[in-house]
Amino acid sequence: MDFGKIPYTSLDKVDLGLPPEPEENKLVLPGRHAASQKIYIGCPRWGVKEWLGKLYPKGTADTHFLDEYVKQFNCIELNSTFYNLYDEATIAKWAAKAGAFDFRFCPKVFQGISHEGSLTEKLPLMHAFEKSIAVFGEHLGPAFLQLSDGFGPQRKKELQYFIHALPTAMDLFVELRHPNWFEAKEMEWLTDLLRAVNKGLVITDTAGRRDACHMHLSIPKAFVRFVSNNLHPTDYARIDDWIKRINDWLNKGLEELYFIVHMAEEKHSPELVSYFVDKLNAACGLHLKKPFLIQGELF
Repeated sequence: MDFGKIPYTSLDKVDLGLPPEPEENKLVLPGRHAASQKIYIGCPRWGVKEWLGKLYPKGTADTHFLDEYVKQFNCIELNSTFYNLYDEATIAKWAAKAGAFDFRFCPKVFQGISHEGSLTEKLPLMHAFEKSIAVFGEHLGPAFLQLSDGFGPQRKKELQYFIHALPTAMDLFVELRHPNWFEAKEMEWLTDLLRAVNKGLVITDTAGRRDACHMHLSIPKAFVRFVSNNLHPTDYARIDDWIKRINDWLNKGLEELYFIVHMAEEKHSPELVSYFVDKLNAACGLHLKKPFLIQGELF
């Protein structure tokens, strides 16, 4: 992900700490542990050839990469659905590979809906998208709607109409990038809108756009897109900050967390996910599985 990317030489000059906890989060986090808490951690895609011999057994065919991925992670941010509308047979095939694993696919809404024309004209296409991803069944996690960088608060009515027209039961998070959304009055309007229809708000933690790492929760679930920097030392410090925040959220009633690790050089993603899982297990008393490296690398 190039959104918010800055030169490595600038990383030590940016305050990468997490913002304070918004007061409004008390409206969705009751202040006590939820009866059930689920945490899903993964990457944006399974087709990373650099994982052969490291995460996937040597000789694994491309067609079996997903079979190996589901053994190592418990969710995936499914970017493929952003570029294509897949038929139900293809999605059923992917779902079958998850088998008995507690695994979630988190499909990105098709770009023909999110990035082309007006949202008010896209409801039929959105319903088709929803119908196709429903085939994931028990393996369907939340979908997420990423709107373009140019989609600003001037299009409020359009967004409001679209969100209210979606089925209440549809598990959906919205990602916004236009800087004006992160002004206090616009964020208040946005979280009120999403809270009213039980939809979430994506938190994007990337070095060059600290406003998008906003910490606002509109439901007792969180979807975090963590954009790392190829195991730069700041990646680990940022993860440590996230451990503290997640622990706090869990203590206050967070029900579900989806944490997706992005990295330009994806061959190194398993190391950072392993670090994250180890730290999270230790801090929160959890027993989440972490990627098993067939062969580690020295840095």
